[in-house]
Amino acid sequence: MNKNIKLAVAGAVLALSASAANAGIIIPAGDWTVDINGNVNSFFTRTKQSGNQRNTTAGSEDAPVTIQTGLLPSSFGIGAKTRQNDLDVAFQFSFWTGSSANGGDNLNNVATNGGLGYSSLNIRQSYLTFGDKSWGSVLVGRNLGVFGSDAILSDMTLLGVGSGASGANNSSTLGRIGSGYIYSDWKAQIAYTTPNFNGFEATAAVTEGTGQLDNSNLGYEGKASYSFAANDVTGKIWVGGKSLKIQNTVTAELDAQAAEIGGKVGASGFDLVGYYYDGKNVDQGIGVAHATSTSATVYDRDNSGGYVQATYVMPFKTKLGVSYGLSKIDKRASEAYDAERKATIVGAYHPLTKHLNLVAEYNHLDVETHTNNNGKAKTMSLGAILFF
Repeated sequence: MNKNIKLAVAGAVLALSASAANAGIIIPAGDWTVDINGNVNSFFTRTKQSGNQRNTTAGSEDAPVTIQTGLLPSSFGIGAKTRQNDLDVAFQFSFWTGSSANGGDNLNNVATNGGLGYSSLNIRQSYLTFGDKSWGSVLVGRNLGVFGSDAILSDMTLLGVGSGASGANNSSTLGRIGSGYIYSDWKAQIAYTTPNFNGFEATAAVTEGTGQLDNSNLGYEGKASYSFAANDVTGKIWVGGKSLKIQNTVTAELDAQAAEIGGKVGASGFDLVGYYYDGKNVDQGIGVAHATSTSATVYDRDNSGGYVQATYVMPFKTKLGVSYGLSKIDKRASEAYDAERKATIVGAYHPLTKHLNLVAEYNHLDVETHTNNNGKAKTMSLGAILFF
């Protein structure tokens, strides 16, 4: 239970484990153990824009500034676990929100939602689990997707902003999503995870379909991973895949599928991450799957990308990191250019306490389109994030 909670709220980016040290606020309650957890964050950002990344609205600023949440919206989660009839039973709900006035998920669906409006809110998790260490566990409900989950949870910008700030005032900047990996997203699913066999685990899931006109298709995702530790060296390798059919009003159905491989290794304060994916029709341009496709603008396109990342924890606990990644959407026969999003990110993450981190990042995003309408966005950010 705690492992699922921490993966979802990204506390696992600090230490991928389910140990009591990483739990939230634990409250015994009769047969249940309640875990209250989440994060609060906000950042000052300034983004220098050019080309197709510039806001073309008359009078708009080429270097907008704002104060907003980073890649992670702030969140509040509550879950509980118990042991009943030889089963480990648990549930989790989590609520996510932005800090700026014009959140992208506002409840009243208007352009401004400040003090006289509603807060931006997104309920990303509502699931139950049951199982036993002898045979595995089953998850039913809404949770982080299986494919791509290790890629985002290994991203150092989970603690910060990454790219995508641009003064948009959304509840998430999207970080490295779309410039190194495909967003795993939050989706309804039924998933089975095997027991841990000396570091080996596998998960298979049936998920709700995306890109559907008549809900005639479900999605299928899976991954297998192996975690290891030897002396002072720790690591993990994983492979995964997803398959779906998306629909539009012109070609009826398009196959969407992807495969991934990734790994990480850590020793003596150094951590290295490498990740690669390859697929078709899994990226509509910013690293997210196709929404409902109601026009002829959706075509068969190959997708690929990946990222590499290196971090080092200094003797005084500050973690320094550098990351480079890209996502490519191949051109069609009638087009002259592939579309690419490339991002180079450097960051510093300093723990004032075991829960509170100060964060400084610089991101250089380079966007190239199928029509050669290119642009750049260079973002400086400074702020803090607290996990509880």
